[in-house]
Amino acid sequence: MPSPDATPTTLAGWLAHCAAMHPKTMDLSLERTVEVARRLGIAFTVPVIIVAGTNGKGSTCAMIESIARHAGYRVGLYQKPELVHFEERCRVGGAAVAADELVPHFAAVEAARGDTTLTQYEFGTLAIARLLSQAPLDLVILEVGMGGRFDSVNAFDGDCVVITSIALDHMEWLGTDREAIGLEKAQIMRPGRPAIVSDPQPPHSVVAHGQALGADLWLVGRDFNHAGDRQQWGWSGRGRRYHGLAYPALRGANQLLNAAGAIAALEALRERLPISAQAVRTGLAMVELPGRFQIVPGRPALVLDVAHNPQAVAALALNLDVMGFYPRTHAVFGVMRDKDIPGLLAKMAALIDVWHCCALPTPRAASGEELAAAVRQATVGRVGGSPGVQVHTGPAEALRAAVASADPADRIVVFGSFLTVGGVLREGLPRLTAAHVG
Repeated sequence: MPSPDATPTTLAGWLAHCAAMHPKTMDLSLERTVEVARRLGIAFTVPVIIVAGTNGKGSTCAMIESIARHAGYRVGLYQKPELVHFEERCRVGGAAVAADELVPHFAAVEAARGDTTLTQYEFGTLAIARLLSQAPLDLVILEVGMGGRFDSVNAFDGDCVVITSIALDHMEWLGTDREAIGLEKAQIMRPGRPAIVSDPQPPHSVVAHGQALGADLWLVGRDFNHAGDRQQWGWSGRGRRYHGLAYPALRGANQLLNAAGAIAALEALRERLPISAQAVRTGLAMVELPGRFQIVPGRPALVLDVAHNPQAVAALALNLDVMGFYPRTHAVFGVMRDKDIPGLLAKMAALIDVWHCCALPTPRAASGEELAAAVRQATVGRVGGSPGVQVHTGPAEALRAAVASADPADRIVVFGSFLTVGGVLREGLPRLTAAHVG
């Protein structure tokens, strides 16, 4: 514990203190978080929805939040990771809390932990959970960071949980196949409580665990469905239907799966949080989530996507493919070294004409040179010839170089990591203007 005169007084100071306290960024154990949460007396008196999964967690949380807010409820959301500022992780009433609002909750965690060491993630989760538990809210949404069994969010009980699509990611921590990974994520389920599984082909381990536990499983195709045409779509569930829904404002081929799961979660809590059809329509039409196939108008067009595993990058490639014709596509690409980099590149190689490979500000990240070598390897014999490949020190520099070499009719896609997208958003949302006409 810091001495009284060294106690941090700012959020930045607390984050630095947390980073110095525990040498690991991840330490798979739930006991520390559970014990400190008990000492803090954290208890939620309103419904809690917990969301886990590999892809689609952030979108699902954003849709639940938006629908509930348009139904008139005051909502608190814990999401992660941030794109630029830590306080983005905690939203109350649709807006990120101010950094100063988090400071007393970090101080409370410090006072309660005693000799217990916490990772920065565990410390931050407890501080945000304490803030949300004390705020005047009607609903709390907690997004799991990684896995489920040992994630700090699992220290709290969800009145309803959602498990989104399961894919191969974080395999060094969670297991080498979908069955093992799914079982880790299924640990957020609780006996007798609704568990929404929005993956249309869930691992057997997820369903089997829910059944053995006695959770109230909601499965796609059995308990809820969705269908639509080019103009609109509809949702049906246990005794309730919504017709004539506009497509979610979040773009992308997989967003209907996420929207269907979000509606199911709110339907499962209908007795405590009634939701109108108009709230569903308006909430989905107005939902916002930066960095998820976010198209920024300009010349050239800019696409921001935090996709960082093969399933998510495959969805990104599909979404890019249906955008229409662009003479050239430029990529700003930065990613963690432990990701399946060949698998990511295999999904995108045919679509990218110029690669701007960049380093990221963490030791986990691959260097720009490593990524450039991987791109060259992945594009040997590419139809149309080898793409251009450049190396940069960071995402912002890479974006500037891409804009300088692009024609107004081209497009630039930034992907590979939250840090890659966050790096180009640090000074605000870019509005691109090409310097020349090809």
